[in-house]
Amino acid sequence: MLEEIRIRGLGVIDDAVLDLAPGLTVVTGETGAGKTMIVQGLGLLTGGRADYALVSRLAGRASVEARLVVPAESALVKRVRELDGEIDEDVIIMGRTLTAEGRSRAQLAGRSVPASVLAEITENVIAVHGQSEAQRLRRPATQRDALDRFAGAAVAEPLGLYRRVHARRAKARARLAEITGRARERAQEAELLRLGLAEVERVAPLPGEDAALAAELSRLEHAETLVSAARSAHAALASDPALGDEGPAALDLVGAARRIVAGDAALDPALAELANRLTEVTALLTDVTADLASYAAGVESDPERLAGAQARRAELTALARAHGTDVDGVLAWAETAGRRLLELDGDGDQSGALAAECEALTTELAGLAERISAARVAAAERFGTAVAAELAGLAMPRARVEAVVSQREDPEGLPVRGRTVAYGPSGIDEVELRLVPHPGAPARPVEKGASGGELSRVMLAIEVVLAAADAGATMVFDEVDAGVGGRAAVEIGRRLARLARTHQVICITHLPQVAAFADRHLVVHKASDGSVTRSGVVALDGPERVRELSRMLAGQEESTLARGHAEELLAAAAADKAELPPS
Repeated sequence: MLEEIRIRGLGVIDDAVLDLAPGLTVVTGETGAGKTMIVQGLGLLTGGRADYALVSRLAGRASVEARLVVPAESALVKRVRELDGEIDEDVIIMGRTLTAEGRSRAQLAGRSVPASVLAEITENVIAVHGQSEAQRLRRPATQRDALDRFAGAAVAEPLGLYRRVHARRAKARARLAEITGRARERAQEAELLRLGLAEVERVAPLPGEDAALAAELSRLEHAETLVSAARSAHAALASDPALGDEGPAALDLVGAARRIVAGDAALDPALAELANRLTEVTALLTDVTADLASYAAGVESDPERLAGAQARRAELTALARAHGTDVDGVLAWAETAGRRLLELDGDGDQSGALAAECEALTTELAGLAERISAARVAAAERFGTAVAAELAGLAMPRARVEAVVSQREDPEGLPVRGRTVAYGPSGIDEVELRLVPHPGAPARPVEKGASGGELSRVMLAIEVVLAAADAGATMVFDEVDAGVGGRAAVEIGRRLARLARTHQVICITHLPQVAAFADRHLVVHKASDGSVTRSGVVALDGPERVRELSRMLAGQEESTLARGHAEELLAAAAADKAELPPS
């Protein structure tokens, strides 16, 4: 339940604190005092849309903060802890801040969160029924939800299964439609991939082949030049008398230098080191000389091999140019293309499997839809009877409410009971609440046949009937008694008091007959200092409560007759509450 609400800078409210309690709390006050701002503040706490025009211009910001007491082991506490929130002795602190510049920030248990998280957290613990909320009863979805809540597990369990199957079927159908709709495009893509892969397979490039081939071609094309260079270098390193080389070569000169230094190396370690280095140079030159001879002998001028290598390079170049890359890039493309082709070739088999899956899910969905529909039909008559019984005590004694469950034909829908009907995430049923205001009158949809006052009473009757489904929640009613008076007002007060046996009920009201039933009476008053209007909230008890009821009755707080009537109202309400069944 809500333990405390603090509102600052919202509308005419400068700074107000509401200390709340279990049972029925009524909030009264003169028109314009700021009662509606309390409902607006609660709407913000429950993740409602922010209206920045309500931010006080003087303050520049508005804030709403609340203390919510929850059971220690509830799912709500678990969810808050998942968000790393801080809970102090089963109390969750939550708030919402608006700025005049149009920024909004939400806080939950010491953490900044999106407003949608506030809506999620409070969805099942705080229900705000403002005058606009009563208008929601005109929506078919709201009427269906009311019937489903009344039906309880008989609808909730199969509906949960239905929604899961519905989502799976939608996903499978979308995938099947994609495969079927793009069959031609996929066939063209597969054909292009096959042609490309066939060309790669025909050429059969090897990793790095283009670079290796370029090196080989350079050697074949310049064979004579390479042999001449190797032989000349060999001759410069080592003389060959057989070839007519008479002068000393590099190897001979280095050898002579090594021998000269080695002869006197024992005289000085530094010279010995130089002798060693000349020995190394001699060995290195000997190896290079041998390698040059081998290289010159190994380079051959092979016109046939040259022609073959040039043809192979042309093939590789054409293949690489077609793919805009090199040989390694072509091989990488071929690997990716092979996987994609397997995927495309498998679509035919996949489409058949998806079609079978869709058919099976359709059968399952139709069975669940029929089960849900049967449960709704079974609950509809009981629901209408229960709501009518409540309306009888709300100055609508001869009114009757009918919950009509129907289905709409749709050739693309589900096959149910020999018909093909439209379906959606909540089943195949359209639920319409119809109001018969008195015997002999035609049953008309509540959105067309109920006045504003009647609609408020129908909504209250439904909430009383559904109270057992969400016992423990906080329910907020903003002028649910609008458009009624007299005995109907007394009955509204009585039903709110009954609802307060299992809920925390907060009611904004102008009617003294309703206020008299309160367990806690708060009054919103305002005072003007000429520049700033401030609103405050005061808890009333005893004589002060009689004075407020007198003001509400006659507009005169000190009227003896009004005070007597107020005391009579309080006494009658106390007697009525004493007769209510225990919670």
